[in-house]
Amino acid sequence: MNKSYLKKLGKNIKKYRIEKGLTQDDLGINGISRSMVSLIEIAKSDITATKLKIIADNMGIKVKDLFDFE
Repeated sequence: MNKSYLKKLGKNIKKYRIEKGLTQDDLGINGISRSMVSLIEIAKSDITATKLKIIADNMGIKVKDLFDFE
């Protein structure tokens, strides 16, 4: 995956997380650690579709919202 694409995705995850008043620990449930959330937000780790769905669900948003950056 394109690194700039991962950066945009991570930035959106962080933006929504902060807007929702959530911490990385809040997203780091259901098999995703807080440290993994951190790595995803700073584009140091790729993310699977399953984990992306878990994160979106934990924030109460749709996965497609996370890709609204182009």
